[in-house]
Amino acid sequence: MKHVTILAIEEGLASSITIPLEMIHAADVIKRIRNKRAKRSHFVVASHDGEALTMTGGIGIQPAVSISEIAQTDLIFVPALWGNPNAIVQKHPQITAWLATQYLAGATICSVGTGSYFLAEASLLDGRTATTHWYYFDDFAKRYPAINLQRKRFITHADRLYCTGSVNAVRDVMLHFVEQLFTPEIADEVSHHFTHELKRSYESMLLASEERDTHHDEQIIKIQEWLQQNYQSDIHLQTLAQQFDISVRSFNRRFRSAAGQTPLQYLQEVRLEQAKALLKQSNLSIAEIAFAVGYQDTGYFSSLFKRANTITPNEYRHLVRNKLFNVETV
Repeated sequence: MKHVTILAIEEGLASSITIPLEMIHAADVIKRIRNKRAKRSHFVVASHDGEALTMTGGIGIQPAVSISEIAQTDLIFVPALWGNPNAIVQKHPQITAWLATQYLAGATICSVGTGSYFLAEASLLDGRTATTHWYYFDDFAKRYPAINLQRKRFITHADRLYCTGSVNAVRDVMLHFVEQLFTPEIADEVSHHFTHELKRSYESMLLASEERDTHHDEQIIKIQEWLQQNYQSDIHLQTLAQQFDISVRSFNRRFRSAAGQTPLQYLQEVRLEQAKALLKQSNLSIAEIAFAVGYQDTGYFSSLFKRANTITPNEYRHLVRNKLFNVETV
């Protein structure tokens, strides 16, 4: 099991620490319930000196260690900062230096909101895409002009560096990391406990395939977002291309180049992912699910589903429901 470090920084938002901590703890509990011989995962809360500190709102946190005690870690979470992020970063040069050292040693780093200022100060984001809290977009862009700031993305990912634009987006990133650190089944179960949705969100689905989704074609990103929000509609790709003021030929070429698949393949993938969630978590009939995700022909939907998953929708429903997590005591 890889080592995970969650940084605690005074004047940070406690929720940007507790959400990752609680979700990875839940994943660890589920893992050990399913495998009684599995060892506990390695995740710690650390601060610059290991001393107790007070977060925004007066919430006290007692870190387990100081960053100087962590020689190497695999995944680091940098919390969102309340107030002037630049002033907080300047107070903690040792954190900036430690992050740079850990990244060069192979660590993956995820910043929450204005926590991205630490990554920017360490020059880790130079020449890469990043985001931060919307309120500080202009300041961030002015201070760090070498960074490709994405003002319309809630999550960015480039070369083991993740940035989120809000605390809410942390949940989506955590589902991605839980899937990597544990299993897709455990990630689905954690999602079931920590979200109110019947499906994995668009942001977490974007992270599911790093190679496909780290492209930087903003127009194609907008089209992907539109497809994610309107997948259940009767979609004609020629009309969609016109809607985004792009020729059909250019649309197909740029989409394949950016996403590694055709627009139709992408749309089918989105629809089938929603169908899988409904099969697992609803009592809708196969025909109702097919219609809900954009297919009026149940037979065609079933054949697509089987081609993509090797089993029929009914077989998938039976399989995943037999694996649903039952709460027990560890």
